[in-house]
Amino acid sequence: MAFMEKPPAGKVLLDDTVPLTAAIEASQSLQSHTIVRRYSDFDLLNNSLQIAGLSLPLPPKKLIGNMDREFIAERQKGLQNYLNVITTNHILSNCELVKKFLDPNNYSANYTEIALQQVSMFFRSEPKWEVVEPLKDIGWRIRKKYFLMKIKNQPKERLVLNWADLGPDKYLSDKDFQCLIKLLPSCLHPYIYRVTFATANESSALLIRMFNEKGTLKDLIYKAKPKDPFLKKYCNPKKIQGLELQQIKTYGRQILEVLKFLHDKGFPYGHLHASNVMLDGDTCRLLDLENSLLGLPSFYRSYFSQFRKINTLESVDVHCFGHLLYEMTYGRPPDSVPVDSFPPAPSMAVVAVLESTLSCEACKNGMPTVSRLLQMPLFSDVLLTTSEKPQFKIPTKLKEALRIAKECIEKRLIEEQKQIHQHRRLTRAQSHHGSEEERKKRKILARKKSKRSALESSEEHSAKYNNSNNSGSGVSSWSRGLEFCWDICITSTSSTSTTTSSSLASCEHRGTCPALAPGCEWCEPRGLAQLHPEFPKRNFEESRNL
Repeated sequence: MAFMEKPPAGKVLLDDTVPLTAAIEASQSLQSHTIVRRYSDFDLLNNSLQIAGLSLPLPPKKLIGNMDREFIAERQKGLQNYLNVITTNHILSNCELVKKFLDPNNYSANYTEIALQQVSMFFRSEPKWEVVEPLKDIGWRIRKKYFLMKIKNQPKERLVLNWADLGPDKYLSDKDFQCLIKLLPSCLHPYIYRVTFATANESSALLIRMFNEKGTLKDLIYKAKPKDPFLKKYCNPKKIQGLELQQIKTYGRQILEVLKFLHDKGFPYGHLHASNVMLDGDTCRLLDLENSLLGLPSFYRSYFSQFRKINTLESVDVHCFGHLLYEMTYGRPPDSVPVDSFPPAPSMAVVAVLESTLSCEACKNGMPTVSRLLQMPLFSDVLLTTSEKPQFKIPTKLKEALRIAKECIEKRLIEEQKQIHQHRRLTRAQSHHGSEEERKKRKILARKKSKRSALESSEEHSAKYNNSNNSGSGVSSWSRGLEFCWDICITSTSSTSTTTSSSLASCEHRGTCPALAPGCEWCEPRGLAQLHPEFPKRNFEESRNL
């Protein structure tokens, strides 16, 4: 597709941050799988992921006896465990290799080839730029590609071109979108990495910045080389070590200042993480302001979409700052969010900020504002020395467009959080309903209900039979006495004479009375007079003669 060509009608804009889960349904019938994969496909995926430096639990090969039922069942468990490890790793689950393996229908395109076509079309109209080499897989986004550039009349300078496709949160009109992208080079701020050139069409955007040999803040934390692939740099660092306290304080204050600047301008961001912070000496500068305009999902979306109180882009930025601060402090991301307890930190002031952004209470009750974080002891005493005056003029019409787009982004987030909450409640209910204790309770209740129904039906049947066959007053009295005795005997286990059954056996009621519960017997006739003093003995003798 040409660079200035409109996207095809009906194109689906996917959210690449949506986590995928995989479950092996059957071990022998491949047709019952959601996706058809052989063991060799798993082996190929595993070899491709070796660049991450992780030890993944892929079951070993077996040449002889690999069709035995026991072996197949055991391998199924092993492959399920392998998929669970991959899909629960935040970096691996978002990489292109895993997405194509689990969802080939939506991730079958060659995005590097598409990016090259777009960039080639751009260079036809801008001949002063020249591609030096593609920077393959240095970022985590599937639909964002990077190229090392140079200017023909300045061959020693190196620049980075990044091309990005549209995302599911693109709500700006094409005209407003292109105007805002072209406005980014005019944004001047001491803590924003400047854009050298920017352009866009209806389906993508292209931006050029200066190449920084030192790399990003994440490269500093992980001691990585900027040009290496993302999986190699960050999946399994050789040495885990956080930054010094003064670095944490300075970098944190600088990042909070630029976030406050963007919030005051009404410019949505929502993409803060260590790879989007460029290091320029001792200064942090924010990257990728265009992501929110393109509608791209955040790196941490799968985290904050679990918490319904984090439902604005301002609160998203604060929550993402908590992730960044944790990484600067401990040299690695948190194992899970919310964080129940924090390891020892260089200062308790650091833990206080982390608790306000990543703890269970914070995720449940909501995030503090950026202004509140700036007033906390960790950052309040940091002095920033800069002479550059911030400048970013946005026309009133575009400010209104940004406000509407921001509301739409937040609305989609709220809807997604609502669906996740409902699914979680349903999952908990199903898990509770299927527990062993609940199954036992249901069995006991079912037995009680069955007994109760049998008793009620037998009483009703007995009453109907008595009413249809008794015509005299004496017989009616016997009928009421029999019913009373039935009720009492069912709820009582007192001993009675064995001669009762023979006297009752001569009555027509014998064939209509169901079997008594264990431990219950018929009462002899004299017991009826004792239980019911008004029961007439003469009526009993008359009914006995009948």
